[in-house]
Amino acid sequence: MACYNFGFILFVQDISVKKLVIVGVGLIGGSVALALKKAGVDTHIVGVGRTRNSLDEALNLGMIDAAESDIQAAVRDADMIILAAPVAQTTQILKSIQPFLSNHTVITDAGSTKNDVLANANAVLGDQCKQFVGGHPIAGAEKSGAAAAMADLFMGKNVVITPSADTDAIAITAVTELWRTCGANVSTMSAEQHDAIFAAVSHLPHLLAFALVDDIASRPNAAQLFSFAASGFRDFTRIAGSHPEMWRDISLANKQALLNEITAFEQELATVKQLLINSDSTGLEALFERASHARNQWAKGKQ
Repeated sequence: MACYNFGFILFVQDISVKKLVIVGVGLIGGSVALALKKAGVDTHIVGVGRTRNSLDEALNLGMIDAAESDIQAAVRDADMIILAAPVAQTTQILKSIQPFLSNHTVITDAGSTKNDVLANANAVLGDQCKQFVGGHPIAGAEKSGAAAAMADLFMGKNVVITPSADTDAIAITAVTELWRTCGANVSTMSAEQHDAIFAAVSHLPHLLAFALVDDIASRPNAAQLFSFAASGFRDFTRIAGSHPEMWRDISLANKQALLNEITAFEQELATVKQLLINSDSTGLEALFERASHARNQWAKGKQ
């Protein structure tokens, strides 16, 4: 299936993305817009946001060509819509736009969970769900909002798309080409596989970082503890500075997979605790050696 840039307008077979609507022009949505502009794609980008201040900021930063607080007006005649708002808002957004979608409009999202998003899309869109392609860019930063957006945020990064068996092939190709134009590497997997993987390698680490910082901050001597915290604490807890609303939604949306990972981690922590109780220096060193080797091999592969 052919996908190509022609006259700097993004074309995918018989779809020309002349109008792109981004719902949520924060870090992810804003970075998509900047990446497309940097690539020279001559697509009219409309930003939709909850507050006028955020939309004005996106306009002033040159991310979007037009701002619209009325989502229904924004999506009329749209060729593609990207939902880059917190995942808990997905259902309401889909309900708002469904009556105004054209037969060719492709819809995708950038949420960190996919089972819930696909279920919501099926429930709300019905037959139009074949035009919906779940997506998750594996890129981000602790900062949020339009000012945090970067044109090269997705360069060389992974993006996972999670089409279902009924998803239209042209829609899949259109979303794939969008992300490749942003510089990303695109992988395809099921929504179930996606959520299980990211519960382990993303959602659990964020939860642990938030929990550790909350524990330290709640102690009577918190100020003293923080005053002596150094690079190890900084590196481990960096992601606890992430957007609380977004991570609340992710945790609840991927609840079961995350609970499974918490149980597995509790078992690992119990193993470490028992090694300490037993003063088992050999066992501790062996565990640390396995973890160190695995971590260094992973980091080496990322270089």
